[in-house]
Amino acid sequence: MNLIDHTVKVAQQRASIITTLLSILMVFTSTVSSSQDTPEGATSFKSSAGLYSMKDALGRTQMGQDLNLRVNSSVGNTWIGYFETQSKDLQQTRIGWDNAFKVGALRIQPSLQSATGGFFGGSLGVETGEALFIGAALGRTNLKNYVNLNFDPNDSWTFTSGYRWNAQRTVSLQVVRDNRENPDQQHIHVMYRTSFTDNNRFLIDVLVKSGTVENEYIKKVGWMTGLDWGELGLRFAYDPKVNFTSSDMKRLIFSYRY
Repeated sequence: MNLIDHTVKVAQQRASIITTLLSILMVFTSTVSSSQDTPEGATSFKSSAGLYSMKDALGRTQMGQDLNLRVNSSVGNTWIGYFETQSKDLQQTRIGWDNAFKVGALRIQPSLQSATGGFFGGSLGVETGEALFIGAALGRTNLKNYVNLNFDPNDSWTFTSGYRWNAQRTVSLQVVRDNRENPDQQHIHVMYRTSFTDNNRFLIDVLVKSGTVENEYIKKVGWMTGLDWGELGLRFAYDPKVNFTSSDMKRLIFSYRY
């Protein structure tokens, strides 16, 4: 196969993946919307479809795709997702829950996750402050295989600090460091989000990653940027040595809130 044929084939495969994702997402969204019986405004939904391109150290590219539904209600945020690679060698369904409870000047933030294959994990965070805020969290798992689309280490401690001008404009610094199997692996995020109008929002997340990957210490910079137009959202990211592997990842995520 020559280079032109290979390029056309890859483009057709990516177009097919995107079409499949959007078709499934539309059916999924329609089904959930028609079945809800809660009063208007009591429950909100966010559906998303992600396309992932992973290039390993040998230059080989593996595509992945993910569908996710997130529900915000009186019990907190619950979600279900499904990820698979194009070669079908990795498939996993995930579910999770998180919430925030105000206790005096503190906000307590628990989360739980589970996935096919026997994975189970969770975290507990504490945050305080309004305009100027600070927080810390601890995460733990049972070390079973997990498609970590959170991308930060799961068995870790987290430190967060930032400033909120208002609900729509925030700048923050977050440090996530593994404290179990790979204690030198660390992510540092610098995040800024703002709104142009009530319905149009922008965010950017610059990532500094350091730690040992396959017996080699690395220090890399990645980033994620996103735009929301009312109910529609788009995210694009570049994540080198994703999940501290030899692969560099690019990801494109479409979302719809309703």
